[in-house]
Amino acid sequence: MIVGTENPGAAGVPEAKPELLVLRALKLGDLLVAVPALKGLRRAFPGHRLRYAAQGWLTEALDLVGGYELLPTHGLDEPLALAPGVVDVAVNLHGSGPESQSRIDALQARTTMGHRGRHHDGPAWNPALHERDRWVRLLAWHGVAADPLDVQLQTPRVPSSAPGATVLHVGAAYGSRLWPAERFAAVATALDRAGHAVVFTGSSSERDRARRVCTLAGLPAESVLAGKLPLAQFAATVSAARLVVSADTGAAHLASAYGTPSVVLFGPAPPEIWGPPPGPHVVLTRAALRRGDTFAQEPDPALLGVTVADVLAAVRTLGLP
Repeated sequence: MIVGTENPGAAGVPEAKPELLVLRALKLGDLLVAVPALKGLRRAFPGHRLRYAAQGWLTEALDLVGGYELLPTHGLDEPLALAPGVVDVAVNLHGSGPESQSRIDALQARTTMGHRGRHHDGPAWNPALHERDRWVRLLAWHGVAADPLDVQLQTPRVPSSAPGATVLHVGAAYGSRLWPAERFAAVATALDRAGHAVVFTGSSSERDRARRVCTLAGLPAESVLAGKLPLAQFAATVSAARLVVSADTGAAHLASAYGTPSVVLFGPAPPEIWGPPPGPHVVLTRAALRRGDTFAQEPDPALLGVTVADVLAAVRTLGLP
């Protein structure tokens, strides 16, 4: 293991820290399942400058991990914005394919951590592993300890926009994960009648869908928070929520990170790979119906197999009316 220090140079100026770069140029949920690995690296390299290569909009979420700077990176379309030889330790948490490995190789780092490939040794890729376990296992092979259940994030510095509310996150990145709006509305109506203060969250592109669900549920328009919350405030709202109901999205992973009770609806992705850690979380899916096409426009049959009654029963199992 290589740990850098800041020793004064000849002119009394501290030497630049050695740099560690983590490549995971994906979305919010991908960042959150990598938190155990990121924490392990932070502990193992306390003298390094830590960078995380991903899309720039994740900056506020990365701040909640602590210790990392975001290097804006749009997927694997372009080379990483670092000159060869600048990085001391390069860690591939993106995948094991030639695209991500070539981006890592171009850094010409002194130490590289990744899965087994043409130019580097490492553990063989195992598609059956849970994502948290996958990256912890990778680091263990390279001599870095991490705990796959160490998913907690720092408390956001901004307040929740709806303390104690029940959050229905009605959007998702792909149509395959979109539970029908009518079902979300039926859940919202039932929870409202049971005394829950229901709010609807999502991105700005999901605001129309959230408005539709709100209207169908017969709830006030101000219940729609979709498109209004910066990422840090969204995290604060989830952390202070009474309950989160969501598809397999970043909202569900935030609920895991803060121990917020959640009901998570799975469609194309198997919960054995992406599901929440032990805690007040209930997973709902119909695995026998799963088609597994993440990029499909229509909801996966495994998701459509989950009923309104299933969700309300899961809420009750969490001890909530």
